[in-house]
Amino acid sequence: MSTAAVTATAKIGRTPGTLRYALILGGLSAFAPLSIDMYLPALPRMADDLHSSAPTLQLTLTAFIVGLALGQLVAGPLSDSFGRRRPLLTGLALYAVASILCAVSPTAELLIAGRVVQALGAAAGIVIARACVRDLFSGTAMTRFFSMLMLVSGLAPILAPVAGGQVLRLVPWRGVFVVLTVFGVLLLTVAALALPETLPPERRHPAHLGSTLRGYAGLLRDRTFLGYSLSAGLMFAGLFAYISASSFVLQDVYGLSPQAYSLIFGANGLGIVIAGQVNGRIVGRVRERTLLTVGLTSSAAGGIGVLVAALADLPLGVLVVPLLVMVSSIGLVMPNASSLALSEHPHNAGAASALLGVMQFVVGALATPLVGIGGDVSAVPMGAVMAAFAVAALLVFTVLTRRRPA
Repeated sequence: MSTAAVTATAKIGRTPGTLRYALILGGLSAFAPLSIDMYLPALPRMADDLHSSAPTLQLTLTAFIVGLALGQLVAGPLSDSFGRRRPLLTGLALYAVASILCAVSPTAELLIAGRVVQALGAAAGIVIARACVRDLFSGTAMTRFFSMLMLVSGLAPILAPVAGGQVLRLVPWRGVFVVLTVFGVLLLTVAALALPETLPPERRHPAHLGSTLRGYAGLLRDRTFLGYSLSAGLMFAGLFAYISASSFVLQDVYGLSPQAYSLIFGANGLGIVIAGQVNGRIVGRVRERTLLTVGLTSSAAGGIGVLVAALADLPLGVLVVPLLVMVSSIGLVMPNASSLALSEHPHNAGAASALLGVMQFVVGALATPLVGIGGDVSAVPMGAVMAAFAVAALLVFTVLTRRRPA
């Protein structure tokens, strides 16, 4: 590790510095849940206002997820070449401008296009936040810091739908994107003033397309990296099935108001925060791989429970229990999967972080249309997709990260 990196690590080790970095990097990590969850309560209203269907409006989620994946593939290697700050600040500025375009979109098609651009900007924040953590930490310390980020970024799923529901009581759905614009500008200002460069010049690589592609190819040939990344991505797909369908299922099928739906969604987000903090306290005493196994197993059990409750047409009070179990498992899975996947790749942390994010969001994008195909008149399509991806995540993790015989 270079002198600059050692200095930064020492600085972040102190409590005030740790808190400052956790707030900034946690805010960057919160781009996805804020940009997705905050407008979920408005989806039914948006469909009416834009004279569009529920599946078409769900494509605004798919478009954002695809944009996040593509943006990370570009921003990750760029941050390995030019340092973390310049690509980050450029992405934050792009996010703010695109959020304004979303707020004024007159049609669903233009809104979908605006969401793609918005996601390209958000991707820089997400991928570079993970790369910064890898610049500064390794081993158990990195897992603990990722768990600390869950406290900040995990609050986003709690606050976003609640805030979105309250904004909808005051202004039309376009006001949600105005709030996201303010968030982007605020985070741009904070990052410009308070986030130093974490990748010193001697650790940067020249920006060449050939070397970038070879780096990605090497990561994809790494069986263990692929296992951790793909299992996290498959679990994210199950989570996105819930995110994209829950607004329609809980409000249209079970008759909840936007405010009641926001409270249930927020309770699941609180589960992520609690699980993440428990993980941060016990990691070191319990191996990361063991904690990841527990998280993936809990997710699979919760997904199957949601499907059973939906097939049996059980009351909402029964459905929300396995739903809470599955969503909360994110707090165990993501810190450990991220730390284990990035631990062996300190010299191309941006590219590794990008591929880790792509696995999550590309596979996650598959879940939204699958739920849409099943329709929005029952909870069965949501439960089936959630269960399938959660079980697949556990199987992929078990097979690909299993140690081979000597």
